[in-house]
Amino acid sequence: MKKIILIATLLFLNVLKSSAQFIPTSNLTIFSEDGYKFFVILNGERQNDEAQTNLRLEELPQPYYNCKIIFEDKTQKEISKNMLMLTDVDGIPQDVTYKIKKDKSGKQILRFFSFVPAQQNMIRPSNCAVYRFGNPRQMIAGPGYIEQTTTIIENNNGRGNGVGVNMNAGGVGVNININDPYSNNQTTTTTTTTTTRINSNQSYQNNSFSEPQGCIDAFPMTTRDFDAARMTVKNEGFDETRLELAKQIATSNCLSTSQITTLCQLFSFEESKLDFAKHAYNHCIDPRNYFKVSNIFNFSSSKSELNNFIQGR
Repeated sequence: MKKIILIATLLFLNVLKSSAQFIPTSNLTIFSEDGYKFFVILNGERQNDEAQTNLRLEELPQPYYNCKIIFEDKTQKEISKNMLMLTDVDGIPQDVTYKIKKDKSGKQILRFFSFVPAQQNMIRPSNCAVYRFGNPRQMIAGPGYIEQTTTIIENNNGRGNGVGVNMNAGGVGVNININDPYSNNQTTTTTTTTTTRINSNQSYQNNSFSEPQGCIDAFPMTTRDFDAARMTVKNEGFDETRLELAKQIATSNCLSTSQITTLCQLFSFEESKLDFAKHAYNHCIDPRNYFKVSNIFNFSSSKSELNNFIQGR
C-alpha cells in the first residue's frame, strides 16, 4: 500500500510541475462599436466560421500578426492592419482589445482600445464569443454555450480493487486510480465532459454589441473585478479615453446601479457622465433603482435628459 501511495504522489507532483511551467500567450479581443458582424483573418487564416460582433481569440503565440476584418454585411469595406501588436514594448504577451469604429468619413477602422498583461485563467467577458487560435469551428465559451460534466461510477464484482488518490494544489486537480490485484471488488470512475451549444444564432440575431440581453436581475461584476475595472478607468488621463474604456467594461459585463454611479463619478465633465449613464442603462441589473444615478449630476438639465432617455426605452 505504501508503494501505491508513493507512486500516486510522484505522478501528482509530475503533473503539478508541468502545470507550473505556464508559458504565457497573448489574447486578442475585437468588438464592433456599431454591431456589425465580422470574420477575423490572421496571417491569412480565418479564425471564426461564424460572424460575430464581439470576438475573443486566445493562446496566440506570436508577438504580432497581419490582420484582416471581413464584414458579413458586404456593403462594409474590409479592414486590413499589418503588424497588429499583441505584446508590450518588452515583448511580454498581453490581453489586447481593439474596437471597430467609423472614422469621421464614415469608413470602418480598427483602433487600439486597451491592454493588460496576459494571465493564466483570466476572466473572460460574459457576452464575448471565445475561440482558441487556429480553431475556427469550435467556440469554447460565450453566449449559447453550457458545459456539462457527468460522472459515472460502475461497480464490478470480481478480482481487483482500485486505490483512489485525489489531490488538488495550485488549481490543479488529479484523480489517480491504481488497481490492487488482491482485492475482490473493482471500481471504475469515468468522467465525461460535453459542451452543448444552444441557439447561438438567436443569441446574436438583431442584437447590437451595445445592447446585450439578460442583465436584469442578473449578478453584477464581483467586487474584485469591479475594483480592478474602476482603477483602470481612473488611471486614464482624459475623459474621452475614460469614457471609451468605461463603455467597454459596461458592454462586457452586467453592473448594478451603485457600480454605474461609481464609474460616472470618475468623469470630469457632465457630458461624459451623461453619455456613460445612458450607455450603461442597457447593462444594469436593477434599472428600477436607476433614478439614483441622477444624483451625480450638477445640472437639472442633465437629470431631465437622463429621465427622458429612460422613459423612451
